[in-house]
Amino acid sequence: MSNSSRLPRFAAATFAALAIGATAFSAPAAAAPLPLFPFFLPQIEAALPPVQAAPQDEEDRTVELPARLRRQVVNYATREAPGTIIIDTPNTYLYLVLGNGQAMRYGIGIGRDGFTWSGTQTITRKAEWPAWTPPPQMIARQPYLPRHMAGGPGNPLGARAMYLGGTIYRIHGTNDPSTIGSRVSSGCLRLTNEDVKDLYSRVSVGTKVIVLPMTDRRADLGRTIR
Repeated sequence: MSNSSRLPRFAAATFAALAIGATAFSAPAAAAPLPLFPFFLPQIEAALPPVQAAPQDEEDRTVELPARLRRQVVNYATREAPGTIIIDTPNTYLYLVLGNGQAMRYGIGIGRDGFTWSGTQTITRKAEWPAWTPPPQMIARQPYLPRHMAGGPGNPLGARAMYLGGTIYRIHGTNDPSTIGSRVSSGCLRLTNEDVKDLYSRVSVGTKVIVLPMTDRRADLGRTIR
């Protein structure tokens, strides 16, 4: 076919394209304009759902304790009255006497070398999510410590505290449950937050607390009830 015969068809196609373009541009303003080059349009991805922040509540932090340190009812021979707390310092146990030869046993963390103590005290105050004010003796040894810390999940005293007589010592929770069964404190007795809440609910102000010396090797008198 000659070039002269192609011209009319080319002209007709060009005119048709121009007519379609004119029609598109004469559409009402409210209508979305047709893209001139649709093959260049970027792909639009669906919006991703917002990312949930990780929970900040340290109380939710869980550590699998060894079986012997988990809260459990055990056989426990004692002449102490039901409701008495006995701290078995050598074995890192706290016993709450239930009576009838039984006790609730909790795994605890105790004082590090040189900071264990013994004697008989009473619970003189109870507090939920206690604030922490390190005593002067502790500040002298560790001057980098805060002078005061408000109660909360990040507080070293944990979820509950039971204050012992007029001493600086407490039975309290912890924000580091991996220390249960260890000798790491400055003399306080620590439980997991879950366990300290349980103990807190079972005792009252005036409860007798007996802390056995580290040299007392009556050892593990408690036998788990099966």
